[in-house]
Amino acid sequence: MRFGTLDFTPALDSPALLAAPAVAAIERADAADAADVLVSAIDPGLADTAAFCEHYEISMADGANCVILQARRGERTWYAACLVRGSDRLDVNGAVRRHLGARKLSFASMDDAVALTGMEYGGITPVGLPDDWPILVEESVAGHERLIVGSGIRGSKLLVTGAFLAGLPNAEVLPIALAG
Repeated sequence: MRFGTLDFTPALDSPALLAAPAVAAIERADAADAADVLVSAIDPGLADTAAFCEHYEISMADGANCVILQARRGERTWYAACLVRGSDRLDVNGAVRRHLGARKLSFASMDDAVALTGMEYGGITPVGLPDDWPILVEESVAGHERLIVGSGIRGSKLLVTGAFLAGLPNAEVLPIALAG
Protein backbone atom coordinates (compact mmCIF):
# COMPACT_ATOMS: atom_id res chain seq x y z
CA MET A 1 0.00 0.00 0.00
CA ARG A 2 1.25 3.48 -0.84
CA PHE A 3 0.84 6.40 1.57
CA GLY A 4 2.58 9.68 0.82
CA THR A 5 5.72 8.65 -1.04
CA LEU A 6 6.20 5.49 1.05
CA ASP A 7 5.36 1.89 0.19
CA PHE A 8 4.04 -0.12 3.14
CA THR A 9 3.99 -3.90 3.61
CA PRO A 10 2.60 -6.11 6.43
CA ALA A 11 4.59 -5.41 9.60
CA LEU A 12 4.98 -9.06 10.55
CA ASP A 13 6.67 -9.70 7.18
CA SER A 14 9.46 -7.31 8.23
CA PRO A 15 10.02 -7.73 12.00
CA ALA A 16 13.50 -6.20 11.75
CA LEU A 17 11.78 -2.87 11.04
CA LEU A 18 10.09 -2.86 14.46
CA ALA A 19 11.20 -2.78 18.09
CA ALA A 20 10.87 -6.15 19.81
CA PRO A 21 7.94 -5.05 22.05
CA ALA A 22 6.00 -3.90 18.97
CA VAL A 23 6.59 -7.22 17.19
CA ALA A 24 5.38 -9.13 20.26
CA ALA A 25 2.25 -6.96 20.56
CA ILE A 26 1.34 -7.39 16.89
CA GLU A 27 1.89 -11.16 17.14
CA ARG A 28 -0.54 -11.24 20.12
CA ALA A 29 -3.18 -9.20 18.28
CA ASP A 30 -6.15 -10.70 16.50
CA ALA A 31 -5.02 -11.97 13.07
CA ALA A 32 -7.26 -9.55 11.16
CA ASP A 33 -6.00 -6.59 13.21
CA ALA A 34 -2.38 -7.68 12.82
CA ALA A 35 -2.79 -7.92 9.05
CA ASP A 36 -3.84 -4.24 8.98
CA VAL A 37 -0.59 -3.09 10.64
CA LEU A 38 1.78 -2.04 7.87
CA VAL A 39 5.41 -0.87 7.96
CA SER A 40 7.79 1.10 5.76
CA ALA A 41 11.49 1.80 6.16
CA ILE A 42 12.45 5.48 6.40
CA ASP A 43 15.61 7.52 6.81
CA PRO A 44 16.22 7.52 10.61
CA GLY A 45 17.39 11.11 10.37
CA LEU A 46 13.86 12.05 9.25
CA ALA A 47 11.95 10.29 12.05
CA ASP A 48 10.87 13.51 13.79
CA THR A 49 7.34 14.52 12.80
CA ALA A 50 7.89 17.76 10.88
CA ALA A 51 10.90 16.53 8.90
CA PHE A 52 9.23 13.19 8.20
CA CYS A 53 5.98 14.72 6.97
CA GLU A 54 7.69 17.24 4.71
CA HIS A 55 10.09 14.73 3.16
CA TYR A 56 7.60 11.89 2.63
CA GLU A 57 4.68 14.16 1.61
CA ILE A 58 2.38 13.19 4.45
CA SER A 59 0.11 15.67 6.23
CA MET A 60 0.84 16.31 9.91
CA ALA A 61 -2.84 15.52 10.50
CA ASP A 62 -2.25 11.99 9.11
CA GLY A 63 0.30 11.15 11.78
CA ALA A 64 -0.05 10.53 15.50
CA ASN A 65 2.67 11.25 18.03
CA CYS A 66 3.09 8.97 21.03
CA VAL A 67 4.00 11.12 24.02
CA ILE A 68 5.27 9.41 27.19
CA LEU A 69 4.35 11.18 30.42
CA GLN A 70 5.44 10.70 34.01
CA ALA A 71 2.65 11.26 36.53
CA ARG A 72 3.05 11.85 40.25
CA ARG A 73 0.72 12.11 43.19
CA GLY A 74 2.20 11.95 46.68
CA GLU A 75 4.84 9.21 46.76
CA ARG A 76 3.36 7.38 43.76
CA THR A 77 4.93 7.74 40.29
CA TRP A 78 3.54 6.12 37.14
CA TYR A 79 3.71 6.45 33.38
CA ALA A 80 1.16 6.90 30.63
CA ALA A 81 1.17 7.37 26.89
CA CYS A 82 -0.88 9.86 24.91
CA LEU A 83 -1.62 9.74 21.19
CA VAL A 84 -2.34 13.02 19.48
CA ARG A 85 -2.26 13.94 15.80
CA GLY A 86 0.92 15.65 14.65
CA SER A 87 -1.07 18.78 13.80
CA ASP A 88 -2.52 19.06 17.33
CA ARG A 89 -1.22 19.97 20.76
CA LEU A 90 -1.77 17.80 23.82
CA ASP A 91 -3.62 19.30 26.81
CA VAL A 92 -1.09 17.91 29.30
CA ASN A 93 -1.82 20.22 32.23
CA GLY A 94 -5.59 20.14 31.81
CA ALA A 95 -7.47 17.13 30.44
CA VAL A 96 -4.64 14.61 30.70
CA ARG A 97 -3.56 15.52 34.24
CA ARG A 98 -7.15 15.48 35.48
CA HIS A 99 -7.95 12.16 33.78
CA LEU A 100 -4.87 10.48 35.25
CA GLY A 101 -5.55 11.92 38.71
CA ALA A 102 -1.99 13.24 38.85
CA ARG A 103 -0.86 16.12 41.03
CA LYS A 104 2.12 16.71 38.77
CA LEU A 105 2.56 15.63 35.16
CA SER A 106 5.69 15.98 33.04
CA PHE A 107 7.18 14.58 29.88
CA ALA A 108 9.19 11.46 30.73
CA SER A 109 12.94 11.89 30.39
CA MET A 110 14.48 10.41 27.26
CA ASP A 111 16.43 7.87 29.35
CA ASP A 112 13.32 6.74 31.25
CA ALA A 113 11.19 6.54 28.08
CA VAL A 114 13.78 4.40 26.30
CA ALA A 115 14.50 2.15 29.28
CA LEU A 116 10.85 1.56 30.19
CA THR A 117 9.54 0.97 26.66
CA GLY A 118 12.46 -0.92 25.08
CA MET A 119 12.12 1.43 22.09
CA GLU A 120 14.22 4.16 20.48
CA TYR A 121 13.57 7.78 21.40
CA GLY A 122 11.89 9.47 18.46
CA GLY A 123 10.33 6.20 17.33
CA ILE A 124 8.28 5.19 20.38
CA THR A 125 4.99 3.59 19.42
CA PRO A 126 1.90 2.81 21.49
CA VAL A 127 2.06 -0.74 20.07
CA GLY A 128 3.85 -2.82 22.67
CA LEU A 129 3.97 -0.43 25.60
CA PRO A 130 4.04 -1.92 29.13
CA ASP A 131 0.74 -3.62 29.95
CA ASP A 132 -0.01 -1.46 33.00
CA TRP A 133 0.34 1.91 31.25
CA PRO A 134 -2.80 3.84 30.35
CA ILE A 135 -2.84 4.83 26.66
CA LEU A 136 -4.92 7.95 26.13
CA VAL A 137 -6.01 8.24 22.50
CA GLU A 138 -7.26 11.60 21.23
CA GLU A 139 -10.74 11.27 19.70
CA SER A 140 -9.54 12.52 16.31
CA VAL A 141 -6.85 9.82 16.27
CA ALA A 142 -9.36 7.06 17.06
CA GLY A 143 -11.65 8.20 14.26
CA HIS A 144 -8.94 8.48 11.61
CA GLU A 145 -8.97 6.00 8.70
CA ARG A 146 -5.18 5.57 8.37
CA LEU A 147 -2.38 7.16 10.42
CA ILE A 148 1.37 7.04 10.65
CA VAL A 149 2.85 6.18 14.06
CA GLY A 150 6.28 5.14 15.24
CA SER A 151 7.44 1.55 15.01
CA GLY A 152 9.65 1.53 18.08
CA ILE A 153 12.75 2.38 16.03
CA ARG A 154 13.70 5.54 14.15
CA GLY A 155 14.27 3.69 10.87
CA SER A 156 10.63 2.92 10.06
CA LYS A 157 7.01 3.96 10.55
CA LEU A 158 3.77 2.03 10.98
CA LEU A 159 0.57 2.69 9.07
CA VAL A 160 -2.45 1.73 11.18
CA THR A 161 -6.13 2.55 11.59
CA GLY A 162 -7.41 4.76 14.37
CA ALA A 163 -9.64 1.86 15.41
CA PHE A 164 -6.57 -0.35 15.89
CA LEU A 165 -4.99 2.25 18.16
CA ALA A 166 -8.22 2.71 20.12
CA GLY A 167 -8.36 -1.07 20.61
CA LEU A 168 -4.90 -1.41 22.16
CA PRO A 169 -4.77 -2.81 25.71
CA ASN A 170 -5.47 -0.05 28.28
CA ALA A 171 -6.44 2.42 25.53
CA GLU A 172 -9.06 5.05 26.35
CA VAL A 173 -10.47 7.45 23.77
CA LEU A 174 -10.74 11.00 25.12
CA PRO A 175 -10.71 14.64 24.01
CA ILE A 176 -7.12 15.47 25.05
CA ALA A 177 -6.02 17.92 22.33
CA LEU A 178 -6.10 21.66 22.75
CA ALA A 179 -8.37 23.62 20.45
CA GLY A 180 -6.77 25.76 17.76
